[in-house]
Amino acid sequence: MTGIHTQGEKHLVLISGRAHPALAKEVADELDIEVLPSTVYDFANGEIYVRFSESVRGADAFVIQSHTSPINTWVMEQLLMVDALKRASAKRITVVAPCYPYARQDKKHRGREPISARLIADLFMQAGADRIMSVDLHAAQVQGFFDGPVDHLWAMPILTDYVRSRVDTSNVTVVSPDAGRIRVAEMWAAKLGGGPLAFVHKTRDVTRPNQAVANRVVGDVEGRTCVLVDDLIDTGGTIAEAVRVLLSEGAKDVIVAATHGMLSDPAAQRLSECGAREIIVTDTLPIEPEKRFDQLTVLPIAPLLARAIREVFDDGSVTSLFDGNA
Repeated sequence: MTGIHTQGEKHLVLISGRAHPALAKEVADELDIEVLPSTVYDFANGEIYVRFSESVRGADAFVIQSHTSPINTWVMEQLLMVDALKRASAKRITVVAPCYPYARQDKKHRGREPISARLIADLFMQAGADRIMSVDLHAAQVQGFFDGPVDHLWAMPILTDYVRSRVDTSNVTVVSPDAGRIRVAEMWAAKLGGGPLAFVHKTRDVTRPNQAVANRVVGDVEGRTCVLVDDLIDTGGTIAEAVRVLLSEGAKDVIVAATHGMLSDPAAQRLSECGAREIIVTDTLPIEPEKRFDQLTVLPIAPLLARAIREVFDDGSVTSLFDGNA
C-alpha cells in the first residue's frame, strides 16, 4: 500500500526526491508501505517539474531528500515537493533531510557573509513545511532557525553499537578531530565504556574551503586503539591528516566513525591511503560504487528514520528513541 491509514483522519504518505531513492525505499519497507508515486523531471532549461500521482488531501506527508551533489538541485526539488503538497491540501508536511543542506554555514565567520543554514530553514517554512527531521546536525543551533518542531535524530547508537563489536573497549581512546566537538567525543566515550579522550589541534583558513591542518594531539594515544569521531566527512583532508598524526603519536590503530559520508573527490583516495583500519559512515547520503573502498563500512540509517517518522505520525516521543539524549 502507498500509505498508512488510521481510523478517522490520519493518513501517512512518504514522498521521495531523486537524490537517494534507495534510502526512501528502505524507509518505506521499514514502515511496510510504498513510496508515493510521483512524476518528476527536468525541463531543457534546468527547471524541475513535480506532480504526485495520488491524492494527498488530509495526509501526514513526509518528504525525504538526501542533500548530496548537485545540492542546489535537490534543495529546489524538495522545496517544490513541499509546495505541491501544501497546494494539494496535505494536513501536515515534514521535511526529512537526513543530512541538512548548508549546515556548515550556520554563522558568520567574517563580514558580508550569509547565514545559509538559516536561509534554508526559511525557505522550507515559506514553502509550507510544518516540521523538519534531520540526523546529526553539524551545529545544534540550526534547530532554532526553523519556526516549528525540529526532530534532531542521533546516529550515535547505530555507530557505537557497531564500533563496540570491532574493538577492545578497555583499550579505546575516543578522539575528536577538533576542540569544538569534545562534547560529542565525551558521549562516545561514555557509550564505549568511559575510556580517555583526546583531540587533534588543527588550524583552518576561513578563506580557503575544505582545508585544515592537523598540528598535534592533545591527550595520550600511545598504544591505544583510537576511535576518531565526526559528524561528516567531505573531502577527507581533515580526517586523513588526523589519522596520520594519531599514528605518528603512537596509536595502535585508528577507526574513523562519522554519520554523513559526503566523500567529495578526492576523499576516497585520501581515506583509503591514510592508514585507518576502518572508515565507518551511514547511508544518509548515496555513496557511488566508485567512491567505495576496502576500508569503508556503510551502516543503514533507514531503521532510525522509519522509527522517528512513525513516532511523529503517532504523536509519540522522538526523544524516547535516544534515552533522553536527543
